[in-house]
Amino acid sequence: MASLFEVTAGKSIGYVSGTGGAVTQATSKSTGVTLNKPCGAITMHNASLAGDAEVSFTVTNSEVAATDVVLVSVKSGATTGKYLPFVTATAAGSFEITVSNVGSTAGEAVVLNFAVIKAAAA
Repeated sequence: MASLFEVTAGKSIGYVSGTGGAVTQATSKSTGVTLNKPCGAITMHNASLAGDAEVSFTVTNSEVAATDVVLVSVKSGATTGKYLPFVTATAAGSFEITVSNVGSTAGEAVVLNFAVIKAAAA
C-alpha cells in the first residue's frame, strides 16, 4: 500500500497528491459540510459576513479522531487579510471551523485549506 504522507529531508512534509478532496457549502456560511479525507479545500458560501463578525460550521470527517490536530488556512477567494479561520473544536468524526471577518461587510466565497495531523493523547 502506498503511503498517504511523505517526509523528505530538506523538503516539505505533507500528504501526497490525490489524498485530499474538496467540498462547497450549500446554503450559507454556517452550513456544515462533509469531506472524509485527511486534507482538502472547503469553498464557503458567498453570503455576506458583517465586519467584526464570526461564523462557525461543522466539518464531518471520518478521518478525524478526538486527539488529532486540524490546521486551517485561507487558500483563495478572499480579500487579503480580511478573514481569520481557526479550528474551535475537534471530536471523533468532526471538527468545527470558525471564521472571523476582521474587515468590513463582504460576500466572498472564501476557500479554506485544511489538514489533519494524527496525534495521540498518551
